[in-house]
Amino acid sequence: MPSTLVHLAFGGMIAAALLGSVFDRRSLLVVLAVVAAPDLDSFLALFFVAGHRTLLHTYLIPIVASALLYVDLRLRDRSFVRGRWGPEGVRLAWVSVVALAFAGIGLDFVDHGVNPLWPLHDQFYVLDGRFEVSDQRGIVQSYVDLSPDTEQSGPRSRGSSQEVNISTGVDPNPGGVGGGPDPDTVEDPERMFPVVRHGWQLAILVTGTVVTAARLGLGEIEEN
Repeated sequence: MPSTLVHLAFGGMIAAALLGSVFDRRSLLVVLAVVAAPDLDSFLALFFVAGHRTLLHTYLIPIVASALLYVDLRLRDRSFVRGRWGPEGVRLAWVSVVALAFAGIGLDFVDHGVNPLWPLHDQFYVLDGRFEVSDQRGIVQSYVDLSPDTEQSGPRSRGSSQEVNISTGVDPNPGGVGGGPDPDTVEDPERMFPVVRHGWQLAILVTGTVVTAARLGLGEIEEN
């Protein structure tokens, strides 16, 4: 599963691409804080059965945030966000929501899955499949079920928060009462805090770090 560092690297690339003239150290820190926030449910898993990749990995958070922003910016006579932080704050708010959806939650959605509609629908899903073009079979894809012969139909269900317990360095043996260690497991489990576990994660980590650092450097050069 992607580490928080991989999430941050991807979020930094999104910030560098979308913030435009608003991009600086301060705005970058805001976006990165939003991207890292979902992983805080690793700590909440110590107290709740519905824990990691559930409490803060639900897409209802960016959906509700987008709705509130739309109402504030388009339907209210005076926008709180625009009045408090100006056009720069509006752009930063929207980019933060995008970064949360794609970098904060999206990476986990395609790697081991999340509980995307919790608490309205308590079910873990993982978005996995393939998309190919064959000279014999034409377009081959397994993300959306378009025929009875499709190998898999879109996001695969993995079970509810009561059935799926994801190990983290904070809670290496989830599954017990209240989200704590399972009494039937070892007393002193190894705590693993991943940095990179796949080549694609290393690619995102290195590329995102380089791109974000370069964008910051260019901004400082332009200011001078």
